[in-house]
Amino acid sequence: MEALINFAPYTGWVYPNETVFEWSVLIAVYPYITGLVAGAFTVSSLYQVFGFERLKPVAHLALLTSFSFMVFVPTPLLIHLGHAERAFNATITPHLTSAMAMFGFFASFYVFLLLLEIWFAYRPFIVDQAQTKTGLLGRFYKVLTLGSYDVSEKTLEWDKKWIFALACIGIPGAHGLHGYVGFMYGSVKAREWWSSDLMPVIFLFSAIISGVSLLAVLYVVTCKWRKIPVDLPCLKTLAYTIWSFIMVAFVLEALEFGSMAYKGREGVEMIMHYVTGPLLVPYFVLQFAVGAVTPLLWLSYMIWRGTTGKALVFGVTVSACLVLFSVFMMRWNVVIGGQEISKTGKGLLSYQLPFFGKEGALVGILIVLAPFGLLAIIHKFFPIWSEKTTHSNHV
Repeated sequence: MEALINFAPYTGWVYPNETVFEWSVLIAVYPYITGLVAGAFTVSSLYQVFGFERLKPVAHLALLTSFSFMVFVPTPLLIHLGHAERAFNATITPHLTSAMAMFGFFASFYVFLLLLEIWFAYRPFIVDQAQTKTGLLGRFYKVLTLGSYDVSEKTLEWDKKWIFALACIGIPGAHGLHGYVGFMYGSVKAREWWSSDLMPVIFLFSAIISGVSLLAVLYVVTCKWRKIPVDLPCLKTLAYTIWSFIMVAFVLEALEFGSMAYKGREGVEMIMHYVTGPLLVPYFVLQFAVGAVTPLLWLSYMIWRGTTGKALVFGVTVSACLVLFSVFMMRWNVVIGGQEISKTGKGLLSYQLPFFGKEGALVGILIVLAPFGLLAIIHKFFPIWSEKTTHSNHV
C-alpha cells in the first residue's frame, strides 16, 4: 500500500520496487554532517600537530565544533531506521566483515578521542573553575578534574604532549570516518552513478573544504556578534586552505565523471542522458558553477590581488557559504541522484522531497542546525575564546 501511495514519478522502464526511494534527504544530511566533523578537526590538527600558529584563534572552536557535530552524526540514521533500538544490534552482535558494524566501533572510538583531547585542552580552565565556583556548577567542574589539580609548568607540558598525540591519532581517525562514507557508496556495484574507486577520496576532500568553510563562517559571525576585530592572518589561512583543497576536490570529481564517460560501461548512456537532463541544473550549475567554480575564482582573485580588510572578510565569508552549499549539493546529487537512475538502465525516477514528516526537509534542516545549539551550550561551560587573547592585524 505504501508503494502505491508514495511512489515516485518515473519515465521509461523501472523496476516496481524502485518507485519508493529507500534513502531520503536524511541520508544526504548524514554524510554532510560527517564531513563537517572531519573538516573541522582538520583545522584543529593544523594548529596542534603542524604548528599553524595563525589558526590559534579558531583552534578551540574547531575542536568543539567537531565534537558538537559528531554527537548528531547518528541522528539522521536513527530517525531513518525507525526502530532506533535496533541500531545497537550491530555492536552487540558484531559482524567483522560488515562496514556498517565496524563504523559503529570506529565512530565510538573517535568520540572518545575527541572527549580526551577537549579535556586536556581545557584542563587548566577546569581546575580554575573547580577552585573558584561553588554549588552544583562547582561540583560539576570538580568531577571533571578527575582528582587532579596540578597545573604546574611540567604538567602542562605533558598535557601538550597528550594533545599532540591525540591530534595525530585523530587525523587518520577523522579522515577515515568520512572516507568510510565514500567507501559505502563506491562499493555499491549495482549503481553505476556510485560505483567508483575515487568516491572515498572525493568525499574526503569535499569534507575538508566543508569543515574549513564552516569554521570560517562561524569565526566571522561570532567575531561580529562579540563585536571584536576579525584576525585577518587567521582568516587568510582558512581561505588558503579552502582554496587549495577545493582545487583538488574539483579535479577529482571531474576525473571521476570523465573516467565514467570514457569507460563507457553498461548503463552509461542513461547516466549521460540523466546528467544532461534532470541533473543538469543541480549538478553542473549549482554544485559546480555556483558552489565550486565561483568561490575558486573569487578566492584566486583575492589571493592574486592581496585583498585585505573588509573586502577579504566579505569575500571569504561568501565563498565559504558557497562551498558549504556546493558540498551539500554533492551529497544530494550522490545519494538522491544515484537512486533516480533505474537499475534497468532504461528509466529515470523523480524524487519528491516532502517538507513535513520524519523523512522531510524540516527534519533535515533541524538536524543540521542542532549542533549549533549544542555548541552554544558547550560554550557556556567551556569558553571557546579567552578574553585575554590579543589580536594583531585585524579589521
